[in-house]
Amino acid sequence: MAKQESPSIGGAERVPHPEPIADAPYSAMELLPGDDVVVMLDQRELPARSLYHLLETVDDVARGIRDMVVRGAPAIGISAAYGLVLAARKGRDLDEAAALLRAARPTAVNLFWAVERMLAVARGTSATDRAARLAVEARAIHREDVESCRKMGRYGEARIPDGATILTHCNTGGLATGGYGTALGVIRAAHEAGKQIRVLADETRPYLQGARLTAWELQQLGIPVSVIADGAAAHFFARGDVALAIVGSDRIAANGDVANKIGTFGVACAARFHERPFYVAAPWSTVDVHCPSGDEIVIEERDQAEVTHLAGRRLVPEGVGARNPAFDVTPARLVTAIFTERGVIEPVGPEAVARLAASPA
Repeated sequence: MAKQESPSIGGAERVPHPEPIADAPYSAMELLPGDDVVVMLDQRELPARSLYHLLETVDDVARGIRDMVVRGAPAIGISAAYGLVLAARKGRDLDEAAALLRAARPTAVNLFWAVERMLAVARGTSATDRAARLAVEARAIHREDVESCRKMGRYGEARIPDGATILTHCNTGGLATGGYGTALGVIRAAHEAGKQIRVLADETRPYLQGARLTAWELQQLGIPVSVIADGAAAHFFARGDVALAIVGSDRIAANGDVANKIGTFGVACAARFHERPFYVAAPWSTVDVHCPSGDEIVIEERDQAEVTHLAGRRLVPEGVGARNPAFDVTPARLVTAIFTERGVIEPVGPEAVARLAASPA
């Protein structure tokens, strides 16, 4: 893990854990030895600098999730689990802490899943042992996510032809997960298998996760990547330059509808029109079997300043507002297959989701 430049949010002078759980050169978040500090890489600062915040309270963790210091559904869930460890260490009411975390990013189902898993452990543990037991459970969630990503990477890698140019949207690598990646994990697995692949990374406005984070991660991995404007994706499909598209997800409904970063629906439409596969890679914890369809998924509306301003400079005329949905929903019929650690959902629809839901975890 890179050396901390500033304690910023948390304040304590400590050196981040040198061995991230994912055995990677960087990590989105870790719970330090002693279980009283969460170290969180500020993804808003990349690629210019690696800035780690040291967080000592659940309030700090919730703020880090809400303000997108950390982002990506699996990473948000892991961060929330670590936040509850801090709450237990401080003697906070865990139901109150859980409500605070749930409100931070309402679309990412992994957050709710991780919080409920942690609360279930807390309810079955004495107050004396609660904090220590929650720390063990939170690290287990983190390790399981890494292994899940590796498994779905192997499923997806089999579908990627040698020599393919792959389009991806937003960021789905180690920064968005426990350390390996979902859609980028599939790309990573193909690269590790020796396939000669190239990536076109949508810039992913307005937060530019593709331009800033995906490009940075792929560069670290030695995978050739070019950044394109979001509006250029259909152009490259039309030219025949894209063999397939693969993205992650923040929530998958029981019928196979996929909620992901705003702009994903447009990529899926372009892929279908040009008869190219459109794949999704996500851990099973992203599948919400209690949500019937994408119509029931809450779409987070973020601050309009993320659209109206860039690097502190106003881009639109004074008095003109903006709409800023963080996600959109891609209908199941546009998704070729969904890769999870349990297996592949294909053809994508309620029957395939239910079949995999009934399979052993």
